[in-house]
Amino acid sequence: MYWIVVGDVHECTAMFEHIPDVIGAEALILSGDLTNRGGPENADRVLEAALCANAHVLAQVGNMDKPEVTTHLALKGCNIHRETRRLAPGLALMGVGYSTRTPFDTPSEADEEELALWLADTHAKAKALSGPGGRILAVIHNAPYGTNLDHLTNGMNVGSKAVRAFLDKAQPEICVCGHIHEGLGETRLGRCHVLNPGLLNDGGFVRVDMENGALTAVLGHI
Repeated sequence: MYWIVVGDVHECTAMFEHIPDVIGAEALILSGDLTNRGGPENADRVLEAALCANAHVLAQVGNMDKPEVTTHLALKGCNIHRETRRLAPGLALMGVGYSTRTPFDTPSEADEEELALWLADTHAKAKALSGPGGRILAVIHNAPYGTNLDHLTNGMNVGSKAVRAFLDKAQPEICVCGHIHEGLGETRLGRCHVLNPGLLNDGGFVRVDMENGALTAVLGHI
């Protein structure tokens, strides 16, 4: 079985149907920034397009989505921000959206301290859900600080120190992030495989496979 995770959509939905094998995935997971400072109506248009590609969509807000989108997604049964899902026996999904503070006063931002609490709380729920020896797929909108996934074109690292500290300590098997469009790529933090697919409109996505008890992830491009 496999899942498809995409990064920042920003209301550019034409790529959904072109993702290889998307229709057969257990779910299509949207990691944040569905809209451009938009609310529920904007998010609905993104969800409708995603549902045309895969009948099971899970999503969370990024910093560019208004906070009320979380409640809207929850009412639709597809929210993963600060939530967990059992994806398969011994495999749990945890989601944390928003971003840390930006210079642009975007709609859904949080302080590092608050983000750290969200990560710890959601991870605890995911561990309980996955069971002893279980695996965790973390979908976190904000990229971790100090990696090749959070640097701007000028080389400055602008990711979250809370996310970096969480991944260093908690070590989920796989983490898919986004937020920093220029940070397309992958890295390892201990045993945690961290991937940033970049903008969906640029064709990036992540495929997560579980086969014979092994959990793997690869960056793909349309």
